[in-house]
Amino acid sequence: MIVVTGGTGNVGRALVAELADAGEAVTAVARRITPADVPPGVRTVAADLGRPAGLAPALEGATALFLLVAGDDPEGILKQAAAAGVREVVLLSSQGVGTRPHSYAHAARFEAAVAGSGLRFTVLRSGGMASNALAWAEPVRRHRTAAAPFADVALPFVDPDDVARVAATVLREDGHDGVTYTLTGPAATTPRQRAAALADAIGEPVTFVEQTREEARAQMARFMPEAVVEGTLAILGEPTADERTVTDDVRRVLGRPATPFAAWAARNAAAFR
Repeated sequence: MIVVTGGTGNVGRALVAELADAGEAVTAVARRITPADVPPGVRTVAADLGRPAGLAPALEGATALFLLVAGDDPEGILKQAAAAGVREVVLLSSQGVGTRPHSYAHAARFEAAVAGSGLRFTVLRSGGMASNALAWAEPVRRHRTAAAPFADVALPFVDPDDVARVAATVLREDGHDGVTYTLTGPAATTPRQRAAALADAIGEPVTFVEQTREEARAQMARFMPEAVVEGTLAILGEPTADERTVTDDVRRVLGRPATPFAAWAARNAAAFR
């Protein structure tokens, strides 16, 4: 049994489907989840990573765990997992742990806890995800506009389905123990270019509006902690060489190139129409 936390999220939902299609027994976990949220045959358990004791029903019979950085007690989560018989953990972390550890101390703590758990583990450090563009869905639908700061700063955003497929491969194959993979897309694109790709996907013009740093900060602060807001703005506006660099880890695990942003946009065009 493989337990997938964040089972209704952009990565978790795709991972649950990937594992189920491969014939794996899967339990999908989220704070709010029902059988209607997952493929037939997938077990669902509503639980909160912020309350590790409540994970016991989800972990019953599990041998592997896909873990998000959520809650503030990774040690407690991992103790629950080990007690249930879990032998392997795949952690979805952030590229920022390697490039900006002070801004991503929370994720770094999860990485350290996983490494010290005594369980087999693999860390997936994701770069920015293509699905972040879903923040544009409503303004594109209503006004055919997309707003973001740093219009011409390019970053190699990764398709969350690629992250899910990497996770599924790591969970089902040997040879990944103790490895940290940094997952990016196949090319760096700017916000202006991503808005243009969305326009191509929906077949209508989309006007790009460049935000000031202050406007972007105010928008992000509605749903992100202050330290993460500042770290995110720094990455978006003044990326390091490593943050700009395309990695080959998706190809390394999957044996094929990472998915371009334009392909993600075409696949998700209905969300923007």
